[in-house]
Amino acid sequence: MNPHLAPVGVPDPALLPRVQELCDLTDPYACGPAEDELFAAAMAEINAWHADRSPFFRSLYEAAPPAEPYRAPLVHANFFKRHEVLSIPREDVDLHLTSSGTTGQKSQMFFDRWTIRSAQRMVARIFERNGWITPDQEVNYLLYSYEPAPALNLGTAFTDNYLCDFAPARTVEYALRNTGNGHEFDPFGCVAALRRFESDGAPVRILGFPAFLYFTLERMRAMGLPPLRLPEGSLVVLGGGWKGHADKRIGKDELYARVTEQLGIPGDRIRDTFGSVEHCIPYIECDHHRLHAPVWSRVSILSTGTLEPLPYGETGYLHLVSPYITSVPAQSVVMGDLASLHPGEECGCELGTDWFTVHGRAGVSRNKSCAVAAAELMKGMS
Repeated sequence: MNPHLAPVGVPDPALLPRVQELCDLTDPYACGPAEDELFAAAMAEINAWHADRSPFFRSLYEAAPPAEPYRAPLVHANFFKRHEVLSIPREDVDLHLTSSGTTGQKSQMFFDRWTIRSAQRMVARIFERNGWITPDQEVNYLLYSYEPAPALNLGTAFTDNYLCDFAPARTVEYALRNTGNGHEFDPFGCVAALRRFESDGAPVRILGFPAFLYFTLERMRAMGLPPLRLPEGSLVVLGGGWKGHADKRIGKDELYARVTEQLGIPGDRIRDTFGSVEHCIPYIECDHHRLHAPVWSRVSILSTGTLEPLPYGETGYLHLVSPYITSVPAQSVVMGDLASLHPGEECGCELGTDWFTVHGRAGVSRNKSCAVAAAELMKGMS
């Protein structure tokens, strides 16, 4: 068995049997009444788990019990930037990660072995379904993330390095180099690595922040370099957003077209992802470039004015729910992203689960004035 798909057990099988059953499902996009019933039962178990172990969550739960069977009291992702709330003893923390925000306070999240291993296994299930686990095929990696450094515990760096386990590495190059006093983007190193990889013959896997991939393509164009043709089987898996570079952001379709034009990687081998340190469920684009919810989570969109669920197609706060997490009461997280939800059949791919589109961060971004951002939020509340 692939080690990334190996069984992992919940902390207490007697209290969390349905959580175990849900997270053991092997089809990442199974959907139907049986899966919905199992999900609701697993959420009931995890709500009881956190209510027994977290005074913070118990107070929320008792004040406003969820009206629907698989819901839980809402916790905004920003809460974890200022508070450390655990449902396990400190000595059971297996991993501590932080969010990758470029300014301000970062979320501090703590994981026991079950939580982080079950999330990793979900990623492996999706990679396996897409045929991206290739133990017999070496690849060259270009990681648009942080070169390892002492005490570096960013969630994005952890994820990108984990993704390197799905195919053996011939070489690994980092775009954000450790200078000994932080990290700096190395565009010339990225260009040089891609040019070497073109002639090496092994497939290339490009992982990480889309902004820095775009900056590399811009640098290649500014240098007058001809397009590259990276070897067949190359793959681009992006994630982490354009943090700190929202004013330079280009559309996803334009970025994908540039990757195909300048690196020779076809569109169906370019995928974006959505995830966060507060909610580690993997959302990975299908071949139609839609972010479908896997079987282990449920997605809804909440009104920016009332926090009530909105119908398909309307824009509001992204709300993510999953019972996988036993270490922190983050089974029902409201993200700082504005998004819209759509039924699975509107995608046109073979997956049947709902999918969502992220429209941007709620609040003020670098390319919006305070007045414009406030006006947009007020419009959503009217």
